[in-house]
Amino acid sequence: MYTIREGKKEDLPRVLELIRELAVYEKAPDEVINTVEMMEKDGFGPNPIFGFFVAVKNATQEIIGTSIYYYRYSTWKGKRLYLEDLIVTESERGNGAGKLLFDRTLLKTLEDNCSGMTWQVLDWNTPAINFYKKYGADLDGEWINCNLQQNQIREILQTQ
Repeated sequence: MYTIREGKKEDLPRVLELIRELAVYEKAPDEVINTVEMMEKDGFGPNPIFGFFVAVKNATQEIIGTSIYYYRYSTWKGKRLYLEDLIVTESERGNGAGKLLFDRTLLKTLEDNCSGMTWQVLDWNTPAINFYKKYGADLDGEWINCNLQQNQIREILQTQ
């Protein structure tokens, strides 16, 4: 029904559409500032900082999902794979594409000798939480995410 493969540069426009679809689902449609050009530079430039897999529907050859990842370093655990997004277009959810993408990303974790995989899920996203619980994932409610945007960083550094 689906084929999972490494993402290619020419997949980026569709992958960005999926990212925007996820942002709408997560009630943050205006938060996506990424562009195909930025993704091309960051994923296919001289020092790629992310990788991705795509799920292709065999019947139509349409990309219906993606798994976007990068590497991080834990001072406690060593090299880790960080799953940034696992996205399946709404009309294809529940048909196994998410499991195939997630399983392929888990395999990448082992192929690259990472100590494990880390990701986040919104606390109200019950379908995703239930999906991850099927894998026996540890859901940690203790840590709080912190972020500073580029303009905030500039402002902080200019006032010091």
